[in-house]
Amino acid sequence: MNFRPSLRSRCGLASAALMAVSLTLSACGVANSDSAGDAGDTVRIVLPQEPPTLEPCDANLTSTGVVVRSNITEPLVERDPASGELQPLLATEWKQTEPTTWTFTLRDGVKFSDGSAFDAEAAAHSIDRAVNGTFGCNVEGYVFGDDAIEAKAVDATHLEVTTVEPDPILPLRLSFIEVVPASTSDTAKVREPIGTGPYKIEDWQNGTKLTLAVNDTYWGEAPAYKKAEYQWREEGSVRAAMITNNEADIATGLAPEDISGDAAVRYPNNETTALRSTGTYAPLDDIRVRQAINYAIDRESIVDSLFDGYADVASQLVPEGVVGHNPDLEAWPYDPEKAKALIAEAKADGVPTDTKIRLISRNGLFPKVGETVEVVQKALDDIGLNVSIEMMDTAASIEYQSRPFPKNTGPYIILVQHGNQAGDAQFSVDQYMLSDGAQSTFGTAELDAEIKAADKAEGEDRQTAFAEIFADEPEKVSQFAYIAHMTGIIGESDNVEYEPNSATGDEMRVTEMKPAK
Repeated sequence: MNFRPSLRSRCGLASAALMAVSLTLSACGVANSDSAGDAGDTVRIVLPQEPPTLEPCDANLTSTGVVVRSNITEPLVERDPASGELQPLLATEWKQTEPTTWTFTLRDGVKFSDGSAFDAEAAAHSIDRAVNGTFGCNVEGYVFGDDAIEAKAVDATHLEVTTVEPDPILPLRLSFIEVVPASTSDTAKVREPIGTGPYKIEDWQNGTKLTLAVNDTYWGEAPAYKKAEYQWREEGSVRAAMITNNEADIATGLAPEDISGDAAVRYPNNETTALRSTGTYAPLDDIRVRQAINYAIDRESIVDSLFDGYADVASQLVPEGVVGHNPDLEAWPYDPEKAKALIAEAKADGVPTDTKIRLISRNGLFPKVGETVEVVQKALDDIGLNVSIEMMDTAASIEYQSRPFPKNTGPYIILVQHGNQAGDAQFSVDQYMLSDGAQSTFGTAELDAEIKAADKAEGEDRQTAFAEIFADEPEKVSQFAYIAHMTGIIGESDNVEYEPNSATGDEMRVTEMKPAK
């Protein structure tokens, strides 16, 4: 099936300065017509798992973002997944007015779904809440790290955002901040958020289903569907069967064997699957052991046999199209004998290589995740390590994936799947490779300095700096064993028209769906 573009249709969007960051594929949504779903006005979506939260400041979590982002809440600006350019949304214009200050002109006349007005106070509150709050917003670590930000309302339609250091990609960072009313708690997360998006939460039956209804106060073009109903089933074959049996219109996270024919829609997503090792517990605190893990993984076999060839062997954390991707890197070679030799060498030096290592992954992370973990376990056992598998639900696995990590965990390896939706390597490197990154367990002062310098670079210098980091990390730190750049598959019934794009895994915009003609 051809990949066609997909970008929400807007009425009267004002022009804005555009920032290019990466290339993928995209398209245009359309307006109302009759057909599909219950009573012809509901699109039915089945997910691999229930969202653990609908808190907007956690919307960069895939399982939350597919429901929340651009459906319930919206950011100031959004990135076009086709061109990589930033486009106006709740902000119509933005410019760097001082080296450390950006000024945003906001859209006038927008209301939240509760009827309250969107203005600069709400925007400032949303930024401060997500970035400077103390209740653990995931977006803080993912996008901003420890960076301090001051957001100030100049008047109702003008916002100033100031950083400590000049930040050439601040508008791109702010595209991850979902805007909520100024009345939203700044000391606790919310279960059912209020937003400016085309939909609002109608009903959430915990463990059963979640229903969104059209937001009648929405400022943009009316969506084709009056409602979106989400259900969740862990097994991909079950989700696919719901398409076949006309119990769902769209099913996400499918494997090639789950569904075939016209109902199977493949698309290039931006996810990279990798193993991340802790570096603070023996034997994983020895770089020889971490590099042995890299040698032990037969990436080609995993891609061919488990992913049916619908993935590319990965040599780095970001795929082609992301600023900083290094096109000259080759995947770590498969050499189990070299891996065994490194383990034996470490053991001879007193490294306790027989210590049990926990291999952690999340149920439903991607199709055949269970089989993938079993293949990895056998590969590591075969080179002389002692590895035990622990499969967890989303809430439990997040504790091991993001800071603050649980204490006294002992050595563990976690299978992660990282999507760089922003199109710039800084969003991957800062969180996964800095010593204190949100999803990094360790690093080095040398690599930290290299990353900080790259973060400040612009243009071609930025591309070169991040490409060098991806070349250096495997040799100097080796926190990761990259496996594959993934390809997504969704199921679609004959009732609906929807073209997925590289952002679909992170945010699935219901406004881009329409009943089939």
